[in-house]
Amino acid sequence: MFDKIKADIRSVRERDPAVKSNLEVFFLYPSFKAVRAYRRAHKWYLKKHYFIARWISQRALRKTGIEIHPGAKIGKGLFIDHGSGVVIGETTEIGDNCTIYQNVTLGGTGKDTGKRHPTLGNNVMVGCGARILGPFKVGDNCKIAANAVVLNEVPPNCTAVGVPARVVRRDGQKVNNCDLDQIHIPDPVSQQLCIMANKIETLQSELDLLCELVKKEDNDKGSN
Repeated sequence: MFDKIKADIRSVRERDPAVKSNLEVFFLYPSFKAVRAYRRAHKWYLKKHYFIARWISQRALRKTGIEIHPGAKIGKGLFIDHGSGVVIGETTEIGDNCTIYQNVTLGGTGKDTGKRHPTLGNNVMVGCGARILGPFKVGDNCKIAANAVVLNEVPPNCTAVGVPARVVRRDGQKVNNCDLDQIHIPDPVSQQLCIMANKIETLQSELDLLCELVKKEDNDKGSN
């Protein structure tokens, strides 16, 4: 456990340029406090002292705004940047050296039993506001864009964006010539409105053509 705590402190110092010392991380960073409380709670959870485990995790939630279920499995070097609003479910598994930003949910859909929450590989980055929902895996070295909603497995070395999320980069190369990035995320409502507008325009053109044909037929009958 102490090795993991050291790795957690080191990960914060490596990834947050605002940090000035290890003491600052240990005493002042709520994300580190939340992960440290999780490590204690997880030990009690493994011993089947579920009430004590939940008491520790809920106390940490009240102090930090970060909810980590004591049943989750988290590797070393987890960095939760800012952290407020982060929720990590009971059957979540997180690999080594992952980074999670504020308002991220690693949760379930309510349709599964047993393993209900996602598994993150090593070196995964999850942007702020992202939702990863379901018992599937996000591969090593993946990046999940801010506000993305991930509902299916993401292969290793990929970047996923959008609602629902789709892979736009793999191994550093664009997928299907997609020019999206973590900022320019598609709006599904706007896309549907555009589709409907195009259909209405097409129907209007067909209706105008039909009216012209009917008018021409009436004129031909009148001249006869």
